Amino acid sequence: MSNYRDFGRLRVISTTGEYALRAAVFLAQHHPEPQTTAQIAEGTKVPSGYLSKILQAMVRRAVIRSQRGLHGGFTLVREPENTSVLDILATVDAEPQRIQQCPLGLKAHVKLCPLHRLVDEAIEHAQKAFAKTNLEELSQSAEDSIPLCGQSASPCAPSSLKSRST
Repeated sequence: MSNYRDFGRLRVISTTGEYALRAAVFLAQHHPEPQTTAQIAEGTKVPSGYLSKILQAMVRRAVIRSQRGLHGGFTLVREPENTSVLDILATVDAEPQRIQQCPLGLKAHVKLCPLHRLVDEAIEHAQKAFAKTNLEELSQSAEDSIPLCGQSASPCAPSSLKSRST
């Protein structure tokens, strides 16, 4: 999967991690109803081929389950309130990693310089925030702002928005 550290653009999580979170929030919004890869891809704006690989990694790590058949699809293994953002990121090896040594590889930097120490502290803060935030919280807040859906006519838009667009 993709590397979370790109020091040209400092990222806390990778694209893979973000896509996994989008999928997990989508599943939390529709919990406990199974959702197909196509439904998740459409609702999250994640390319379906890439999404399939992410979903399979999440199945292998037992965060989601896959059910075949007519009414099959993907569902969360645990309740959304019992699944943290950090749990999801860990399933695709995208949890933010603390800086242990100089990212520039400078041998003279035995300990972190002030800049990298600040970045490391920010990563630690992100880890703690991700560990204490669960999918239920994100799916509830997502209902207000609809971050995954785009247009108001989208199938996951609240009915109040759908009625305004018709």
